[in-house]
Amino acid sequence: MLADRREAGPGSAPGYREVRRRALAAEEAGWDSIWLYDHLLYRTDGTTFGIWECWTMLSALAEATQEIRLGSLVVCTQFRNPALLAKMAATLDEVSAGRFTLGVGAGWNQPEFAAFGYEWERRVGRFEEALQIIAPLLREGMVDFEGSYYRARDCQIRPRGPSSAGPPLLVGTRGPRMLDITARWADMWNSGYLSGPSDLDEPRAALEQACTDIGREPGSIQVTAEVVVWYPDLKPGPPAVNAYVDASVTDPKEAMMGFEAAGVSEVMVQLNPYTDEAFERLTRSIL
Repeated sequence: MLADRREAGPGSAPGYREVRRRALAAEEAGWDSIWLYDHLLYRTDGTTFGIWECWTMLSALAEATQEIRLGSLVVCTQFRNPALLAKMAATLDEVSAGRFTLGVGAGWNQPEFAAFGYEWERRVGRFEEALQIIAPLLREGMVDFEGSYYRARDCQIRPRGPSSAGPPLLVGTRGPRMLDITARWADMWNSGYLSGPSDLDEPRAALEQACTDIGREPGSIQVTAEVVVWYPDLKPGPPAVNAYVDASVTDPKEAMMGFEAAGVSEVMVQLNPYTDEAFERLTRSIL
């Protein structure tokens, strides 16, 4: 399952035709899914790095591809009105013929909030209210909600998409309060970057406790993992993230099997670098 982060230096983010080419190559190679990140910009030391808007790209890929599943890893719920986001998810589920997973989160990249005019404070509270709108709309097609930040009065989604209970809802998080929200609403969970299954131990235990506290079976939430696979001979210098798999030390297939043995249902792989050579090596190793 390939996670594709499309940021690059200013003006140099790969265009849609390149994104489409890679998506079709992943589908032809037999990968299960493609995941796109949802960001508006990155800003480091006064330099702005670009990334394409996630939803437009996913919609185009839903038409370009035929069988591979598509997902967001993850959509920031503040960037779009939550009722509208649920409507968009149901529509994308229709366009993709039931191949879409809606991954959501509260956001973490403060510069993009400031640049695009979104409130940074009380993100978890806003996220919690957003899910109280999104989840019922996806699963039941209706909601009547009024909170401190959002309202959706007598709101309905019609027509319904091809998935009877709506597209699966994934939450990406590690924070204690966010894990409580995950236990209440999510079908799937992603904790962020991991270097190995043991990185999951603490946050998964917290999620399982949160499920137990509300009377939910912990095993009813699918556990997923995000892993950076680094090929140092293709890109010297370690990835910017702290957790990754060094392909010169660990066979990526062995790493994936370790996650499978730990009960992880899906691994989203981010390549470093994201080049044809790295993609071909990973495909030969795993598929």
